[in-house]
Amino acid sequence: MKVNKLEKYLGKQKDAEGSYPFGPEALVFKVMGKMFALVSQNEEISRITLKCRPADGEVLVSQYDSISPGYYMNKRHWITISLNGELPEEMILDLANGSYDLVVSKLTKADKKKLEESE
Repeated sequence: MKVNKLEKYLGKQKDAEGSYPFGPEALVFKVMGKMFALVSQNEEISRITLKCRPADGEVLVSQYDSISPGYYMNKRHWITISLNGELPEEMILDLANGSYDLVVSKLTKADKKKLEESE
């Protein structure tokens, strides 16, 4: 999957905002101020780091060479995917959606209400 297509997709999630809080090497996507994706920049093989349930992360890491525990993140709750062509695009998008949904599910009631009311 092409990294620019993935970045456009992530940016279209409801109330998603992309920024570079860690410098130009990592584009971070947040919803209501909470990170749900980090996309490496300027690498030969781009990577995306996504939030996931610990059990799901363990299974994915054991099944795919291109998926590893979250790079520079809590390795129980995040996975890093090398965009080297091993995984189908649909799977990457499903994992990105799952990361977004997991973060939204942990928002406060007030933030969830703001998110629902936003257009």
